[in-house]
Amino acid sequence: MSGERGHEPERLPFFVYGTLRAGQRHHAWALRGHTAREEPAVLPGAVLYEGPGYPYAVAVPDAARHVHGELMHIRPARFPAVLATLDRLEGPDYDRLTVRLLDGARAWTYLAAEPLATRLRTTGTPVPGGDWLARG
Repeated sequence: MSGERGHEPERLPFFVYGTLRAGQRHHAWALRGHTAREEPAVLPGAVLYEGPGYPYAVAVPDAARHVHGELMHIRPARFPAVLATLDRLEGPDYDRLTVRLLDGARAWTYLAAEPLATRLRTTGTPVPGGDWLARG
C-alpha cells in the first residue's frame, strides 16, 4: 500500500467501505452522479473497526483478513473534484493509499492514519466479518 497526497494522482477507482457506500449518508452528496459504475469489492490485509458513526479500516499483516466494500469508478471529468471532496471528508485521521483488491484491481482507499491505527489495533472493536453494512 502506498500513499500520495500533494500531486496529480493516478486516476484509479476508489474502494469505499463505510458511509461512502451506495445508500449511505455520504454517498448521496459526495459520489452520487459522479460514478460511471459501482461494484462490490474486497480489500485483503485489512481489518474494519467501529468508529463514532463510521468505520476505520486498518492495514494488518494478515492477508486472510478482509474488508468488504464497493469500488467506485469515477467519471473522468469528475475525478479531480471527487478526489478533493473525499480528501476533505476523510481529513487527517485517514491516509489516502493505493491498494490491491482481492481480484487484483488497484484502487485508492482511505485507511486510518497513525497513531490512530495503532490504537485501533490494540483497543479497537473489529466489525464482525469486515462488512460495515452487515454489522447489525
